[in-house]
Amino acid sequence: MTHCTMEDLLDLRAGEGSVAARRHVTECTACGAELEALHQRAAQLRALPPRRPSRDRWPAVRETLAAERRLHRRRLAWRIAGLAAAAGLFGIVVLRGVGPGAAQAYGDDLALAKRESAAIEERLGTYDAPGVMSGREAALAAELEDRIAVIDGALAQTAREAELLQLWQRRVDLMEQLFEVRVSRAAYVAF
Repeated sequence: MTHCTMEDLLDLRAGEGSVAARRHVTECTACGAELEALHQRAAQLRALPPRRPSRDRWPAVRETLAAERRLHRRRLAWRIAGLAAAAGLFGIVVLRGVGPGAAQAYGDDLALAKRESAAIEERLGTYDAPGVMSGREAALAAELEDRIAVIDGALAQTAREAELLQLWQRRVDLMEQLFEVRVSRAAYVAF
């Protein structure tokens, strides 16, 4: 008979080897030595200490979660501040329209809205966020840009003063939202 294969030796070690393989191992010193070496390796492997993780990963996971919560709170605070500013601007516009000099106040409000729009547009032009937008962010930015284009078309066609102020204010709001989408993407990418 030829020498035992590794499969035959493993079967013998497990107590399931064939009669011919058992007889051969007792007669052949090379196969007997190989079976003994196999027993030795198995004993050495069982004697190894159990492996433990090199360190506890929970503090890193907890810190990541805390950072994400802080970022969420910051975004929420900015949104609330934006809503408060919009409410304040609305209150100023309503209160100025009630008293004398409403025409002057309207002109000031219109000029303010135009300046704000130009300032945000300039910030958008100089702001270059790193990385690639997600599909959701790109769709949101495209939708906001389309809305701004519709308002620009309406601004070119209307001559009524009441509509002009509302259109410019809506344009400022949409430009701020567009800037927020791009800034939040950069904050997320940099994080």
